[in-house]
Amino acid sequence: MTGTVTDAPHEADRRRPPGRRGRVWGLLGCGITLAVPAALLLVRLTGLDAGTPLAVPMALFPVSTVLGALVLGVMAAVPALRSRWAVAAVAALVVAHVTLLAPRFMADHRRVPAESVELRVATVNADGGAADARALVELVRTERIDVLAVEQIPSGGVDALDKAGLGALMPHQELHPEYDSSVYSRHPLIHAGTTQVDTAWPQTTAEVAVGGHRVRFVAVHTYYPLGDAKRWTRDMAALTSLARRSGPDTVFLGDFNASVDHTPMRELLAAGLTDTHAELGRGWAPTWPVGHALVPPLIQLDHVLHGSGLVGVSVGERTVPGTDHRAVVAVLALPPAKGGAG
Repeated sequence: MTGTVTDAPHEADRRRPPGRRGRVWGLLGCGITLAVPAALLLVRLTGLDAGTPLAVPMALFPVSTVLGALVLGVMAAVPALRSRWAVAAVAALVVAHVTLLAPRFMADHRRVPAESVELRVATVNADGGAADARALVELVRTERIDVLAVEQIPSGGVDALDKAGLGALMPHQELHPEYDSSVYSRHPLIHAGTTQVDTAWPQTTAEVAVGGHRVRFVAVHTYYPLGDAKRWTRDMAALTSLARRSGPDTVFLGDFNASVDHTPMRELLAAGLTDTHAELGRGWAPTWPVGHALVPPLIQLDHVLHGSGLVGVSVGERTVPGTDHRAVVAVLALPPAKGGAG
């Protein structure tokens, strides 16, 4: 009788999870989770993503910031996980992430002169011609697009767009389906062709005379880092060299297979280009992947970059059925030219 009474509490103690053990496991779980944002912060600060497989996870830098903030919230809310030093370390990690991300969420507020001419541009990766041709033509019509860059558009896709009526809306075309990108325009194209730079495939380029300016367009599609990070980095370096040689009235638009957190993309921007999303305070506008039931768009691979001669007025993303990329539509302003278009 006495043995039964004495043993019962000990059995209950064995079933009750020790508070210290739960705290250790909780902190360990938080530490493992935080390894992702900590590692990506290190890569972001050191540029280790250039030419290496680290470029692939680097695309998720903003997502890792959210992950770090969630862990910080859990540690602050759960008494068993509260540790002054641990919370301080996590808070420092989150602050470092936010410091790097914050500038792209603050609009530049550049003044647009009242007499400026607006240029409406768009880019879409047609996913090997899978994009719905009629939907894309309707996008061009409703958004009143002046210049359209289309990547991954084979000959069959070009024919489908023509049958859907794109030729009537944009009769001036520089088509290079064999080189992966094409340019469509409402305005006559000048000096159209392909770039002579070291990229996996030539980039289609053309100039448009508008508002006393000659605006040079480069329809961009780089190699992808998951396939060959070194080839992707060389593509981005070639575009950077091209941007340095281009004037202020330049627009690079397309699928860069890069976010603004990638070192090669930041080097391209430093060559004299501005990301329209960041300029207007829309620092995280995922464009890929689209059409997956379980995975929402997480990464911004598609961009409209412009030189100092233009100003971003608006930018947004549009869904085109059939492709796994969202289209990007931007309105750019051209201040009054001091002289005629040369």
